Amino acid sequence: MPVKPKISFENLEVAFASKSDADLKKMYLIFATVNSNLAVSVGTKLANWSFALGLPIKGLMKMTMFGHFCGGEDIEDCQKTVEELANYNIHTILDYSVEGKGNEESYEATKHEILKTIARSAGDDRIPFAVFKVTGLGDYKIMTKIQAGKQLNDKEKASFEKLKGRVDELCRAAFDANTKILADAEESWFQDVIDEMIYEAMEKYNKNSCIIYNTYQMYRHDMLARLKKAHKEAESKGYWLGAKLVRGAYMEKERDRAEEKGYKSPIQPDKASSDRDYNEALQFCMDNIKTLGLVSGSHNEKSNDFLAELISEHGIDPKDDRVYFAQLYGMSDNISFNLADAGYNVVKYVPYGPVEKVMPYLSRRAEENTSVAGQSSREFDLVKREMARRKKIKAQ
Repeated sequence: MPVKPKISFENLEVAFASKSDADLKKMYLIFATVNSNLAVSVGTKLANWSFALGLPIKGLMKMTMFGHFCGGEDIEDCQKTVEELANYNIHTILDYSVEGKGNEESYEATKHEILKTIARSAGDDRIPFAVFKVTGLGDYKIMTKIQAGKQLNDKEKASFEKLKGRVDELCRAAFDANTKILADAEESWFQDVIDEMIYEAMEKYNKNSCIIYNTYQMYRHDMLARLKKAHKEAESKGYWLGAKLVRGAYMEKERDRAEEKGYKSPIQPDKASSDRDYNEALQFCMDNIKTLGLVSGSHNEKSNDFLAELISEHGIDPKDDRVYFAQLYGMSDNISFNLADAGYNVVKYVPYGPVEKVMPYLSRRAEENTSVAGQSSREFDLVKREMARRKKIKAQ
């Protein structure tokens, strides 16, 4: 049985190998800011107001938050980031992070942009995945009505057919380009409709290999059972299940809506339950890896270490393309770079888009960093420790 490579997420020399001293100082300032709830709240409001008033702050944003968490303003702009990550054996997912205006024109524009990311990925091993959000391609209100069992009018029916057509077009393009594509998870009150579209696409395009991936938010108490049911269905119909696992991104919104409408919250009772189900899902996926593709989207060190152990236990080559580790660009480099250094498949989600249009994404990223227990403090601490380590070496 293969021996699991020794991985230390505390190896800061590897974690920050790509960062100059100047880069570290910039990261120090960014995470010092993100570590403050007040600074995040005031700063994001000021940035949004400045863009609304037409003030020239784009350069400042590129030097700070945007430059740290995003790859560029367009696909070509991300080339430098793709190359820099590839130098350390880390792959890229080009993530178009612009929120649409909620009309057919914006849905078409988003579809065409995702098609560009698929075309860019084709034949380039450094960019093995494309990604999309279904709400970028169609009206979530229509999906909500469908999941609630309500009748659609003729206009809504036509709009929903266009949405399904866009999803299929992206999945077909990925299949033709031999590029894997991830469908992001969204809110529970229309996720069932998304699932149905993605499983239809899997049945069409995942017959011989894993091209289409659905996302499973393990902070939902029913998600482990849904994952197992999806795999059983895939096996019965003879296609690969693509599974990207995450803990989840809509916890407060989910709980608030459940309380407002008087139904049981779909969210786990506590973090320990999410952690347990996440690791059980990793175990399930690895136990069924002969008919399943796995992307583990986690910033949790224990879960990443557990998956590395499972890869070793199952006798799988760390470079087997059925298994990927994934983290967000600008975060958890101690995980990403150390896993890549040990020979595992690692991908970074690299958001991109015009600075002013990516502000909603950056605002959420900053708010999530302050709300996720210890996340920003952890990042800040790692940067400070690396700066101290380098200072000590220079003093010797």
